[in-house]
Amino acid sequence: MTRWGILATGHIAARFAEDLRLVPGAELVAVGSRTAESAERFAQRHGIPRAYASWTGLATDADVDVIYVATPHAAHHEAALTCLTAGRPVLLEKPFTLDLATSTEVIDAARAAGVFLMEAMWMRCNPLVLRVCELIADGAIGELTSVQASFGVAGPFPPEHRMRARALGGGALLDLGVYPVSLAHLLLGAPQHLRAWAKLGPEGTDENTGLIFGYDSGAVATLSCGMVGQTGLTASITGTTGRIDLPEPFFRPGGFTLHRAGAEPEMITEELVGSGYQYEAIEVQRCLAEGLTESPLVPHAATLEIMALLDEIRAQIGVSYS
Repeated sequence: MTRWGILATGHIAARFAEDLRLVPGAELVAVGSRTAESAERFAQRHGIPRAYASWTGLATDADVDVIYVATPHAAHHEAALTCLTAGRPVLLEKPFTLDLATSTEVIDAARAAGVFLMEAMWMRCNPLVLRVCELIADGAIGELTSVQASFGVAGPFPPEHRMRARALGGGALLDLGVYPVSLAHLLLGAPQHLRAWAKLGPEGTDENTGLIFGYDSGAVATLSCGMVGQTGLTASITGTTGRIDLPEPFFRPGGFTLHRAGAEPEMITEELVGSGYQYEAIEVQRCLAEGLTESPLVPHAATLEIMALLDEIRAQIGVSYS
């Protein structure tokens, strides 16, 4: 049995708690928050036996095997270090931190302590996304030439909302754009060329952002994210002999369409169960059972490469959190 703790009590934490019930061998035993009221309310709602009024209280609970950190991303760095320095393995929500420097610090701390750490990029653990990767590796659509993906929401959000507030690491890029960027990275790796443009809001965070990644192979990725209009949340992956279309939401698809040259389109589907967070929990438990300190599905190197890309994008569009 793997005994889980959850650090934070917001919407994503609640969805993760619900999906954890679908994971064989998982038990949710503790929750931590900055206030006793929030922790106790969350514990009562989800049937959790122990509630802590501090992050440290949760992190130092010796009966917790792993902690899922679901705070707003501006707090990821502090929360992760609190858990890691107490010797607790961590599943850390995306984006990993606000920048490459603090992400590197967190990963270095985990490595120094010999403690498991994984970014909670659930898309990379999704069975259908992994099936897409397998098909591409097997040459189902030839050599990749293009990845297209968008993630835009309508809003509007008030200035103090985490989506807009600079102090909270606001902006479309880190909250939404990390998904298209991660998909392109998963399929094509880090680009050799990058161009970015964004419309900034009055808080100095990005409201609408467009990205072009160029690769020496000749492939391109055209990506966008925003909070000024609902996009299709779809993705399309093109190769020299075919195409794979991911429906919305592309980061948690219920299926996809495989187009091969000279053949009828093929629909590949899988019944959706839960919200999709269970797959990353299953991967964490597998890694812990095997004594791994990082996941081969979401390796530290990928997390750092993506954070470096996000840093470069922010530099080009003029968004800074310092």
